[in-house]
Amino acid sequence: MVAGGAESCIHPLAIGSFARCRSLATGFNDNPDRASRPFDRDRQGFVVAEGAAVVVLEELEHAISRNAHIYAELKGYGCSADAYHITAPHETGRGAFSAMKRALKNAGVPPSKIDYINAHGTSTPIGDAAENLAIKSLFLGSEGKAKASEINVSSTKGAIGHMLGGAGAIEAAFSILAIDQNVLPPTINLDNVTNEFDCNYVPNNALQRNVEVALTNSFGFGGTNSSLCFAKY
Repeated sequence: MVAGGAESCIHPLAIGSFARCRSLATGFNDNPDRASRPFDRDRQGFVVAEGAAVVVLEELEHAISRNAHIYAELKGYGCSADAYHITAPHETGRGAFSAMKRALKNAGVPPSKIDYINAHGTSTPIGDAAENLAIKSLFLGSEGKAKASEINVSSTKGAIGHMLGGAGAIEAAFSILAIDQNVLPPTINLDNVTNEFDCNYVPNNALQRNVEVALTNSFGFGGTNSSLCFAKY
């Protein structure tokens, strides 16, 4: 099975619509490479991108029988719906929390075992703050990590922007490669971190780490949320 996503929406109508929603970054027009800055103090909105990604899903036994390179196993998924606002998530991140929790339950993996989270992290003030709260609410505590700095999170949208319908697929691929190559992808343009963003958001430079299990988040307007859990084979 081939699964993936694609997007090609850089058009005046699409850009104008997002601009009317006040979702786009506007403060870095003279320095566009700096505009997408997830979890940074100076983030203002997302940067529209285009692209595509696909992954090949295969039954484990079949992959073994043909001696395939198994990049990772898909262990679980979770979905939720905020039903809160047409564009903004609930400020507590309750929808994101539910999607991640369901993915872990479906995978049979406790929060303490997650080595990397590829965040939705679009560089919007409200969205990044809500996801940060959701991550800490789920991954800190008796079943999770002892302190926020032990939670490894990054948003690859700092490097490539927001591919909208293609974002979930390419970020799944990033998470799979993080497992396969034992690397934490960086959050590009994360230059100024405020106190509430105290997870390890991997600012600007990739880190070599053993990554056994990863979670990837994809959220959308209207409060649709999904999370996938991948693990090393």
